[in-house]
Amino acid sequence: MKSLRAAIIAALFLLLPLSAIADDVTLISRDGAIELSGTLMGFDGEFYRIDTEYGVLTVDGSGVICDGPGCPGLGPYVAHITLSGAREMGQVLLPSLIEGFALRNGFALSREEEEGRKIVYTLYDGAESNRKAAVITLLLTNSSEGFADLIGNAADIVMSLREASAQERAMAREIGLGDIADHRLVRVLAHDALVPVISPGNPVRRLSLRQLAEVFSGRITNWAELGGEDAPITSYLLDEGAGFSELFTSSVVDGQGVRLSRDVERRRTNEALVEAVVADPFGLGVSLYSQTGNAGIVTLSGDCGFEVRAAPESVKAEDYPLSAPMYLYLPALRLPKIGRDFLDYLRSDAAQIVIRRVGLVDQMPGLIGLQSQGVRLVNAIRAAGDEIGLGELKRLADLMDRQTRLTVTFRFRGGSTALDAPSQSNVALLAHALQAGRFDGHMLTFVGFSDGQGAAEQNRRLSLKRAQVVLEAVRAAAELPMNAGQVTLRKEAFGEALPMACDDSEWGRRVNRRVEVWLD
Repeated sequence: MKSLRAAIIAALFLLLPLSAIADDVTLISRDGAIELSGTLMGFDGEFYRIDTEYGVLTVDGSGVICDGPGCPGLGPYVAHITLSGAREMGQVLLPSLIEGFALRNGFALSREEEEGRKIVYTLYDGAESNRKAAVITLLLTNSSEGFADLIGNAADIVMSLREASAQERAMAREIGLGDIADHRLVRVLAHDALVPVISPGNPVRRLSLRQLAEVFSGRITNWAELGGEDAPITSYLLDEGAGFSELFTSSVVDGQGVRLSRDVERRRTNEALVEAVVADPFGLGVSLYSQTGNAGIVTLSGDCGFEVRAAPESVKAEDYPLSAPMYLYLPALRLPKIGRDFLDYLRSDAAQIVIRRVGLVDQMPGLIGLQSQGVRLVNAIRAAGDEIGLGELKRLADLMDRQTRLTVTFRFRGGSTALDAPSQSNVALLAHALQAGRFDGHMLTFVGFSDGQGAAEQNRRLSLKRAQVVLEAVRAAAELPMNAGQVTLRKEAFGEALPMACDDSEWGRRVNRRVEVWLD
């Protein structure tokens, strides 16, 4: 009796995959003293998840005997894991990672595909074995369908090109899936970015987000309005319904308060879009950074003259405003062991190599040396004035000279101290690196910055508060004691002293409000 009760209590918050078929079972403790009857909701080879009159319980299978029509068969357990959502993630990135995981762990595998709809991988124990270890299914839909499948018990993991909405989070919480925006349940798997592209001979090489939105809304129709030739602009986007196309429309066009023009030319694939732009001397398209081909890339700028270029470091740090994180959302449920092993693999160095090989920006914390920060220092000098004087800039330069910035960066929702989804993922990412001893013997400084709205001293205090919030979140996630000897964590703040973008737009202010991590 005690062993069963302990197993139930210990496992109440351990969750199993949702994709099993529910049926009636009775779990009987091995001494026969306790019986639990209900509907079997899942079994991962280790734990049963059963809906009983007492609620949903998770029970250690080693302490019970299962009786009833819903009990798993006596043969070897085969894990079934379903990922649903953005086809842009499920067509190349996830297959490459599944195949890399199988190769690294000695699994043979087979692949079946329903073109455009579903990919099914079957993993076998060893190259010569016919014994199935797992079946991993990729449902190729879109981000919204992925969340719907998770909430509807048809998927275990969501592939998404956007953050979960407030409604999706609330629905997941209501049915017992936990807060899927928690740093333990959301992770950025990789990054791409959206970049404006032109024909190589086009002389226009800089645009503001406002100008870009007005072109795609039809308000700007001639290149002469952008400093180019007197010729009409032909704009190109991916087909409606494509995840990255929707991301551009919501974040840039809608974000600037205009509506997308019906005259925009559509292309089914990014390759076709780039080919059309390269062949059109007066074309302007929005392409994936990973697939720009021979097109010219336009730099984004603000009215104040600050520029932000797409590069692996700026995309990874999300200094580039059109970075496109690729998310995995998990429920607060226990996956089968092979699923947990796969998630661990996704954080490994081997997985980061796979991500880079498919052309995407990986999640390995990188270094940005002082020699790569000239533009930032120029911006700081330009922004200096009565409130940010030479002494503060010297203090900033001295710290930058002694330390190196990591690409891991934290940003916030709506100017608050609440971390956005990529930053929640970065909490877990940096905590994992600390636990692995990557920074043993070093000091990490969490450096807060702000936008330029308001008084400089008030902004410095706010940026220090944000740095403290991030430091404590990382310390807690890494389970580091306050006096952890192997690595030193400290905070610093400079407020508005080092702007990344212009403060005259919301995207610029968002980019400027950040906490960076510097390594001694």
